[in-house]
Amino acid sequence: MVTLAQRIEALRTERGISRPALSAGLGFPRTAVEKFETGRQTPTKDQQRKLADYFGVSLAYLRGESDSPEQTDSWLSGNVPDDAPSVPTVKPAAKKERPAAVQEDGAVFGALLKSPSFQALIRSAVLEALRSPEGQELLAKAVRKELGRS
Repeated sequence: MVTLAQRIEALRTERGISRPALSAGLGFPRTAVEKFETGRQTPTKDQQRKLADYFGVSLAYLRGESDSPEQTDSWLSGNVPDDAPSVPTVKPAAKKERPAAVQEDGAVFGALLKSPSFQALIRSAVLEALRSPEGQELLAKAVRKELGRS
């Protein structure tokens, strides 16, 4: 689940706005956005409304309660009607399909995948597995299969 701090940072960076510029544009103290994004301070409800209005998203989206920027009701408030029409999501054609694990866990798992220490750990585990007799057998089988296609 995406946190309020992560959502503010993502929206701000998508638009190429600096933290001080966003703070100034909303009439907040100069370091307010930095505090919001680092989790040292939580924006008040009024500040959250200003941020949502500024970025043109719903409060539920800003808070990480919804993945839809347009959704106006929060599932936490119980105001979502049972017969609400489902809106199909359209993925941009230019982006690659992400693995299901990345989609489910979002930013947390994505950050883990980008971590150099995690990548090194996975790389060493894969190499160790490929160096084993079973790994060598799998590699030989894959090579034979590919050569058979040629």
